[in-house]
Amino acid sequence: MGVMTPMSFPISTVRNRFPSLSVKDAAQGRIYLDNPAGTQVPATVVEAISHYLLHHSSNAGGAFRTSVATDCVWLNAHEDMARFLGAKSAAEIVIGQSMTSLTFHISRSICHDFRPGDQIVISRMEHEGNVGPWLEIAKDKGLEICWVDFNRDSWQVEADDLAAVLSDRTRLVALNYASNMTGSINDVKNLTRIAHQAGALVFVDAVQLAPHHMVDVQALGCDFLACSSYKFFGPHLGIVWGKEALLTSLYPYKGRCVSDASPDRFEMGTPQYELLAGLSATVTYFAELGALCGGEGNMRALIKQAYEAQRRYEEPLTNQLIEGLQAIPGVTIYGITNPNRIAERVTTVSFRHKTHAPKVIAQSLARSGIHVWHGHNYAYEPARALNLPIDEGVVRIGLAHYNTQSEVEQTLEQITKTIKKAG
Repeated sequence: MGVMTPMSFPISTVRNRFPSLSVKDAAQGRIYLDNPAGTQVPATVVEAISHYLLHHSSNAGGAFRTSVATDCVWLNAHEDMARFLGAKSAAEIVIGQSMTSLTFHISRSICHDFRPGDQIVISRMEHEGNVGPWLEIAKDKGLEICWVDFNRDSWQVEADDLAAVLSDRTRLVALNYASNMTGSINDVKNLTRIAHQAGALVFVDAVQLAPHHMVDVQALGCDFLACSSYKFFGPHLGIVWGKEALLTSLYPYKGRCVSDASPDRFEMGTPQYELLAGLSATVTYFAELGALCGGEGNMRALIKQAYEAQRRYEEPLTNQLIEGLQAIPGVTIYGITNPNRIAERVTTVSFRHKTHAPKVIAQSLARSGIHVWHGHNYAYEPARALNLPIDEGVVRIGLAHYNTQSEVEQTLEQITKTIKKAG
């Protein structure tokens, strides 16, 4: 496959797959730059959800046709996510309401045998979904929480800094793959190796990475990895991958009637089967994008090629956004801004203006149909580490592969107008 550029990426075809991109409010179009908190959805995902509800709606485990079909939907979703993440089998995939709810649930099992005084290390880069669960279980069991900061020059968690806080009492390290505030990508493979040398398990939050970079859990070597399908063009579900031997060995908090097999033992109650149908359609969308961009091979190979094409399209857009923001007087960007390091960050760009509150800028953009976020966005620890006003936070802009150069230009123009008008 040749080099994919903004000029050669099939952006029109891609945008046509997403019905919401053509929605207008009082003749005003929408520009979706709120993607770090949830992306838009291809029509095929909506159709898969609708098809299940119209044709197969049932509970699982029965002998009748709709129940048998529902069993297949459940299994297919787990197998498709195993392919998507590079897992060894569907037994390593746990699917639930959200990444946060799954982490709260599974953290109890992971820490079941931890003893008072054992340590959990958490990076200051984390979304609250990979902080709150560990703080709560630490309170319940008398565990010690240790923090590892991120470097203000590299905007990443550095290997030496992690090694410095590890000890023979460290039982688990909670690591962010890509920050939902700064967009920075950590070298999770190397950090995992260091944590394992200290005898610790590693739980990775890949929620912000998965929409933009391919995940390969086997190559990373971590023990658990979480992501959210609504961040990568799918339905509102959370997914946790775990090594099968580990999942099988953990103490399961479950009902007496629930199977002891993985992942059943961690999936409480009746699943949202219609959303599982949509999840499979989401993985299929990536494979179809890979084929559209000239890829070939099996589903995993096509997904890889989709990510490669997508990144080559998104990275120039991200540099365009960063360069445009840097040209606006009074703007401070929190994250990597060097264009030569674009591969070390995702498309999430957060900033503040020295005299204009994030809320004011976000509201002005909203009036122009431009959707961005403001506040701490559950990046509570990063905001505290950067000494940002928690009640104000930042303006957060996040690109997806369906955004365009024109949308970036319009956004920069509107930010400039807002600052000049208010000034």
